[in-house]
Amino acid sequence: MLDRRAFLKVAGAGASLMALAACSGGGDDQADAPADDAAQADAEPVAVRTAALKGPTAMGLVRFMSEADAGNLADNDYTFDIYASADEVTPLLAKGEVDIAAVPANLASVLYNKNDGGVRVIAINTLGVLYIVEQGDSVNSVADLAGRTIYASGKGSTPEYGLAYILEGNGLTIGEDVQVEWASEHSEALARLMNDPNGVAMLPQPFVTTAQMQNDQIRVALDLTEEWDALQTGDEKSSMITGVAVVRSEFADQNPAAVDAFLGHYAESVDFVNENVADAAQLVGDYDIVTAQVAEKALPECNIVCVTGDEMKERLSGYLEVLADQNPEAVGGTLPGDDFYYGA
Repeated sequence: MLDRRAFLKVAGAGASLMALAACSGGGDDQADAPADDAAQADAEPVAVRTAALKGPTAMGLVRFMSEADAGNLADNDYTFDIYASADEVTPLLAKGEVDIAAVPANLASVLYNKNDGGVRVIAINTLGVLYIVEQGDSVNSVADLAGRTIYASGKGSTPEYGLAYILEGNGLTIGEDVQVEWASEHSEALARLMNDPNGVAMLPQPFVTTAQMQNDQIRVALDLTEEWDALQTGDEKSSMITGVAVVRSEFADQNPAAVDAFLGHYAESVDFVNENVADAAQLVGDYDIVTAQVAEKALPECNIVCVTGDEMKERLSGYLEVLADQNPEAVGGTLPGDDFYYGA
């Protein structure tokens, strides 16, 4: 099993090391051989091609992206592309055209199972960010969704399975008690809500904030993270997880130092975004993820994190188990093996 004990010793690497340690919640292997550190320090820079999704996952990367674009990171050659949906990213991973990608949490497991362990998860990057919103005041509990139609995107991924789990936990079934009109992108679901004064939508941040800034009649009716937590009654409790970062297994095997360096920069970026909201919002606007004005209001509600190692495994495995109990196909037919969890 790969560990996270070494980083490239280039300018700025010390800060990356501290950030990763703070982010990971793990890291018991750092007392190992200095010879390994020296070997990693001599590693040649490699190209690290990264894909993010237009939303909180890309928002958490903005500091990292800006530093790379400014030429301030000399350890590796980092490039980033932002996509509207995970459907655009999946084939890029399969063809080896992307090395690291942000994807919905359950899709990471699906990709692992369908590609013979071809990807590993390296970090949880977004916790629960899904909300039920409406124009009005008719939904104040999950039970109030009975007989309603919900506009949403994310069919076949985290939003669909998370919604189904919460509805079923409250005695409702999609397709019977509640109808869902699936859109191809969050922006499309938002557009449908805006055109329907009686509509209900399931939206993630920052699209919730976008909707409210366009129409002050839109209110958050339900926080689905809170509704998920309300269903946890046993000793083994799970958390709602929206997104993760994965790496191609072949790339990780060939370039472990580059993956570790990436995580260090990622951790620094997440810390910057959460601690410097106004500055981060400007970067979000610069990268055309959402406007800076929307980002400044939305960032505190986006639950952007960088959780790695053992803590990542504990949280994510519990979440995937809930989905697998609901529908095994949600995780690709079976739960992933231990090798799925990088650095754990």
